Amino acid sequence: MSLPGEPTTSRAVAKLQALVRIPTVSDRDPAKVDVQAFDDFVTELAVQFPVLHDTLELTRVDSHGLLFHWPGASAERPVVLMAHLDVVPVEGTWQHPAFGGDVVDGHIWGRGTLDDKGSLVGICEAVETLLERGFTPAQDVWLSFGCNEEVSGTSAVLAVEELARRGVRPWFVLDEGGAVASEAFPGVKAPIGVIGLTEKGVTSLELRVEGRGGHASTPTPMGPTARIARAIVRLDRAPMAPRTPSPTIELFRRMAPHGPLPLRPVFANAARLKPLLTRALLAAGPETSAMTRTTFAVTTLSGSPALNVIAATARAGVNIRIMVGDTVADVLEHVRTVVADDQVEVDVVERNEPSPVSPMDEAFELLEATIGEVFPDAVAAPYVMMAATDSRFFTEICERVYRFAPFRMTKAQRQAIHSYDEHLGVDAFVDGVRWYQRLIERIPA
Repeated sequence: MSLPGEPTTSRAVAKLQALVRIPTVSDRDPAKVDVQAFDDFVTELAVQFPVLHDTLELTRVDSHGLLFHWPGASAERPVVLMAHLDVVPVEGTWQHPAFGGDVVDGHIWGRGTLDDKGSLVGICEAVETLLERGFTPAQDVWLSFGCNEEVSGTSAVLAVEELARRGVRPWFVLDEGGAVASEAFPGVKAPIGVIGLTEKGVTSLELRVEGRGGHASTPTPMGPTARIARAIVRLDRAPMAPRTPSPTIELFRRMAPHGPLPLRPVFANAARLKPLLTRALLAAGPETSAMTRTTFAVTTLSGSPALNVIAATARAGVNIRIMVGDTVADVLEHVRTVVADDQVEVDVVERNEPSPVSPMDEAFELLEATIGEVFPDAVAAPYVMMAATDSRFFTEICERVYRFAPFRMTKAQRQAIHSYDEHLGVDAFVDGVRWYQRLIERIPA
């Protein structure tokens, strides 16, 4: 049973169900976006959170981005809470309808429950509950909800421009990212409340080879497809040098008391034993290996349009996640050196440097303390986020940008993000709402 002033389980869950059922799928091609679904979402959000909409000032950003302003007792150190209302397309075979919002076996099923409507509804429910109590935060609170995060759209950029125009310099920004993650590391039984201090830079390249093409009956050696294939293999076999940045070192130091007994000394002395720890992470599998280096993933391939035609142009798309300490320039130099073929053109499709590392100061300690209150069994720790969020754009106006979704997630749940069977536990969701509420209440004067 909920205590007075706390979120009501059935009410909060029903709101999330209603919004999950609206298929706000974003697409890089605006012509393929169901605008009506986004219109419906914005309308339904107002229906579900009437007090929030009646009380807070709303500025529309981009096509369907929302920027709410909740005046606090002071505007000196404003806080920005972020989420996004768009989702990725549905793929694979689901146990329950992807846009059904069904509650089955204590979980809410549907696309967006974890990424990122759970956070959006959690924030709004926390604010609605506090407004109903007549609560005023110690500092201004801004709610920034993007509408095209999944396609690296412009809504977050425009929200930053709007805040800058108003002279708002946030004390800290909180977006999606980490979680209260169980089964996070082999042998570590305690859940880890990972807070992203930074995130890898997302850069995409296209490798392209042009040729004469022709009839498949008379192939010539090292045509476009062969050269592209060789370039891919060379890139796959020559990763960039590994590194273990400071947030990762601190993550393992904090996990040390909870790790396997033989590894506790290594974890506890991670800074001194950095080379050993790096080698261990590289050997433990792709997920931990990605924590130590810039990664390259060949994601798209194209060649000839017909089986009996030699390709005149062959292309390979490469998605790169740049580790803190590396740069886009480093990546381009590495690719050209490793491919070692002047006939392979390297075009930059998208470029983003890694985000600055946010400090572990008073703002981080506020997040940490709130995790300790709501999730007393969890170990709060920093980490480097490997995916990209809208929060990276907020580093232009704020030095404290953190990434944490306050929901308990198993390894299977984390694997369901951008995949099939995405679902969020009812109890986990309600705890997350409570976490957002306590965070707002804890904002210092």
